Amino acid sequence: MNGAGMDEPLLRISGLTTCYGESRILRDVDLQVHGGQMVCLIGRNGVGKTTLLKTVMGLICPQRGQIHLAGRDLLPLPPHQRARAGIGYVPQGREVIPQLTVRDNLRLGLEARPGGLARQDRLDPQVFDLFPALATMLERRGGDLSGGQQQQLALARALQGKPQLLLLDEPTEGIQPNVVADIETAVRRIMARTGVSVLLVEQHLHFVRQAHTYYAMQKGGIVASGPTSDLSQAVIDHFLSV
Repeated sequence: MNGAGMDEPLLRISGLTTCYGESRILRDVDLQVHGGQMVCLIGRNGVGKTTLLKTVMGLICPQRGQIHLAGRDLLPLPPHQRARAGIGYVPQGREVIPQLTVRDNLRLGLEARPGGLARQDRLDPQVFDLFPALATMLERRGGDLSGGQQQQLALARALQGKPQLLLLDEPTEGIQPNVVADIETAVRRIMARTGVSVLLVEQHLHFVRQAHTYYAMQKGGIVASGPTSDLSQAVIDHFLSV
């Protein structure tokens, strides 16, 4: 159970503006993710989608705006405290540490739990129900895994922190087409079994349609939103680069 009420969104972003030097990357972004839902952020490359996720995670500081998770103000918190507040982050490119074993990559995810590794040293066995192949690869190095296996590892690592919200930045990027469906299925299964909410950046149309709600970005701002069931071909053609 999360700390948000029935009608209160789990994640609320209001008026978020982020700049790199003189360039304004995010422009007064308003966005909500409700408990148990998947929200997809769509838009062509370079419109600010990754910047938005990094700002939520605390890796980039906004010039103004608000970010609340289950009613808690996240802006004063550094990234590691945001992770412990209930955010899991799977960045673009996955960032699996190639020299470490699968087991040690997973153990890094324990740092997101209250007390970190000092108090939590046991891997959550639920991830092996979600990703049974990982249980057979614990002593393999992360760099020796395929792209699809690394994505499973990155998802499983994020789940070690028992997040309320998962931020997923293009999880199907660089994945072979025959494995894309497996990643989609894994995310749906994670949501069903853990109750986690998902904010997803994605270009793959079939995956986009798995979400409850979409937000379309252009030039750093939200320019369209609604249920994905209402996502028209005109909007798809205009905002998706695939």
